[in-house]
Amino acid sequence: MSNNALSRFLGGNLVSVAVKLLILSIVVGALLHWTGLTPVSILRGIDALVRDLIGTGWDAVRNVGAYALYGAMIVVPIWLISRLISQNKDRR
Repeated sequence: MSNNALSRFLGGNLVSVAVKLLILSIVVGALLHWTGLTPVSILRGIDALVRDLIGTGWDAVRNVGAYALYGAMIVVPIWLISRLISQNKDRR
C-alpha cells in the first residue's frame, strides 16, 4: 500500500491521526473512569438490552398472533356468510 493510499484510508497523516486518536482515547478513558463504567459493563449492558428486546419482541409476536386468532374467529365467519349471501344475489 503506498503512502497516499494509507493517508486516504486513515484520513490524514499517520502521525497526526495517531495523536488525535491518543487524545480522544485519553478523554474517553477519563470519562469512563469518572462514571465508573468499564468496557465489560458496557458489553454486559448491551447484551442485556438485546436479550430484553428479543424477549419482549417474541411476547409481542405471540400477542399479535393471539389477537389475530381471536379476531379471525369473528371476522372469517362474517366474511364467509357475506360471500355466500352475495353469491345468492348474483344468481337471481
